[in-house]
Amino acid sequence: MESTGMSLMNFISKQFIDIIQWTAEEPGLIAYRFPMQDKEIQNGGQLVVRETQKAAFFNEGKIADVFGPGTYTLNTQTLPVLTYLQNWDKFFESPFKSDVYFFDTHDQIDRKWGTTQPLTIRDKEYGPIRIRAFGNYSYAIGDVGPFWSRLVGTAERCTTEMIEGQLRGAILTAIATYLGQSNIAFIDMAANQETFSQKLTEAIRPALRDYGIDLKTFYVQSLSLPDELQQVLDKVSSMNMLGDLNRYTQFQTAQSIPIAAENPGGLAGAGAGLGAGMAIGQAMAQGLSASSAASSSASASSTPAQPAEDPIALLEKLGGLLAKGILTQQEFDAKKAELLARIK
Repeated sequence: MESTGMSLMNFISKQFIDIIQWTAEEPGLIAYRFPMQDKEIQNGGQLVVRETQKAAFFNEGKIADVFGPGTYTLNTQTLPVLTYLQNWDKFFESPFKSDVYFFDTHDQIDRKWGTTQPLTIRDKEYGPIRIRAFGNYSYAIGDVGPFWSRLVGTAERCTTEMIEGQLRGAILTAIATYLGQSNIAFIDMAANQETFSQKLTEAIRPALRDYGIDLKTFYVQSLSLPDELQQVLDKVSSMNMLGDLNRYTQFQTAQSIPIAAENPGGLAGAGAGLGAGMAIGQAMAQGLSASSAASSSASASSTPAQPAEDPIALLEKLGGLLAKGILTQQEFDAKKAELLARIK
């Protein structure tokens, strides 16, 4: 008698589902498993899928039937894959069990991406350099099959934050691969970020599609070099603008004066001493003399041109500037190579 009473109570307490729908959407929640514990779906029940939603039925961990926005009566005609997997008769009437997931398919906007570490690329002008880049992008769930199998699995809920790291990794890998195969100079990337963003969109889109995600927009908002590399680039640009050795030496001298003046004792405190001050004055005078001679030659063609200073003498002067700390070793080596090339 007690056993019969328990069976009757179990039958009465057993719940059947007539309507399956997802109404309580939350910000950031993009996949949600409909609660089915101790419940069965009625044959002929209703499935309601709202705009910017998709729903999918699963059988033993395998995706079966997928539904877009609309209202559906659940039977063998609307669930053909599940019917096949369950070996149902086409006139089945009993309730059934199945996992049902809802997916939010509206655009997930203003997602951030950025390089946690600088990416090393081979620049066609400067050789191997490291760059940093930041921006934002937007995406939407496209194919729920790979999205569920690769990013959701058996989880009851999936949020944008839960998959953010995986997507960022895929994006940075695609960017590094693209830059490694391209021949775009850093200057060109930075000068036209809109075109650069479009090219990166084409490179990243297939990587996210593997996860069932459609890339909607992708923007590069900042593109930069690490500080130490930016300083080197600025130095190279200055050298290119200055051109000849005399102007470069004059430039370096002018750069050194305020740096030395900021040290205790002025030039002497910077380790240059009186000799350095004389060398600076001499270098500046030579620069001005060279400039004056060039002007005189242009205005009076009858005046004989001043002979160019001996490269060996210039090299000795540069060596003096190096010894006094006015030139760096790298700068000295660069100009030394230039002078030696003239002698050959």
